[in-house]
Amino acid sequence: MPTLSAHVPRDASCLAPAQTAARIEDTSRLDSPRLGVSPNRPELDALFHRMCEVGASDLHLSSTMPPLVRKDGEMRRLDEDAPALSSDVVSRLLAEIMPSKNQAEFEARHDTDFAYEIAGLARFRANVFLDRKGVGAVFRVIPSEILTAEQLGLSPHVLGLCQLKKGLVLVTGPTGSGKSTTLCAMIDYINRTRTDHIITIEDPIEFVHPNQQCLINQREVHNHTRSFKDALRAALREDPDVVLVGELRDLETIAIAIETAETGHLVFGTLHTTTAPSTVDRVIDQFPADRQSQIRVMLSESLRGVIAQTLCKKVGGGRAAALEVLIINSAISNLIREGKTFQIPSMMQVGRAQGMVSLNEALMELVRKGLVTPEEAALRAVDKAGFEGLIKRKSGGPGALVA
Repeated sequence: MPTLSAHVPRDASCLAPAQTAARIEDTSRLDSPRLGVSPNRPELDALFHRMCEVGASDLHLSSTMPPLVRKDGEMRRLDEDAPALSSDVVSRLLAEIMPSKNQAEFEARHDTDFAYEIAGLARFRANVFLDRKGVGAVFRVIPSEILTAEQLGLSPHVLGLCQLKKGLVLVTGPTGSGKSTTLCAMIDYINRTRTDHIITIEDPIEFVHPNQQCLINQREVHNHTRSFKDALRAALREDPDVVLVGELRDLETIAIAIETAETGHLVFGTLHTTTAPSTVDRVIDQFPADRQSQIRVMLSESLRGVIAQTLCKKVGGGRAAALEVLIINSAISNLIREGKTFQIPSMMQVGRAQGMVSLNEALMELVRKGLVTPEEAALRAVDKAGFEGLIKRKSGGPGALVA
């Protein structure tokens, strides 16, 4: 890709001494025989095979650095003896797999997103960007096999949200918290247990759903539609039962999603909030002050559930998800309508029989099962003082928590 190569830094003096001293790989191919990848395949395939082999979630290519991966939440080298890559090499590697429309977008905006797939291995969600050192990219692995709701251990109350005929269900959490995996499992559950029409709007498409009991149409923003809001508007004319909106990015998309839920459809969406109660506030705060009272009423009638999740490092390796679950009942609906969302956490405490779980309780359960350490759980808690108090009340000390 000649245009990508134009973004190589002209003056290496802008780099830190350690970076300029790094061994920069300019000529040799990455798909060496020891990795078992054919020389006529894109060179990056070798790195994708290797990252899947070591169980990494993300591959980072950064100019003047060797390939790095994220495994169990921590950054590390993909291979200890791998050379650092120049911006020229990163550009050449990306040129072999980046669609032409994304090349054009990168030249115009200096970043772009796309998906890449290796049959039989996995799909990869890619972001390519430009920084002071040159061209860089991050690839998130999307397993080719969909994890089911049963495999994830989703509770009956969470699965109950999948049986609703209408309403808005939000899955939230910071970037990399597993929102896509949870939503994928919920859509798969619907696909296996209902006879409906499902429309997904994603950027990019991550998990590919085969038609099972349902008809599924998956649309990718910038490829099959111009934007989330355009696709969501169109979905209302496409006879859907269930609509998945990959990201509720702006006020207009949120407004259309609420309207879609109000008009008799089940709508799933994501936000980057860290707790279920704060999600309600985030949605309302997206709107100007003169519209917020109306939105409170609409949200109180359409919102059915919020799942807020975070990932914790497991004892012995891997990661486990802690899920905070808010099920909207009449009492919580009234709190939303009256602008008293600050009372939602205490209402969740008395709603356990309906499947409500606070984040602290979800973290506590992981500790009790011996899946994560008390220290790791405390690190992931949003209400840290509340979590410490919960440990003291329920166990008399961390050592008594493990079953």
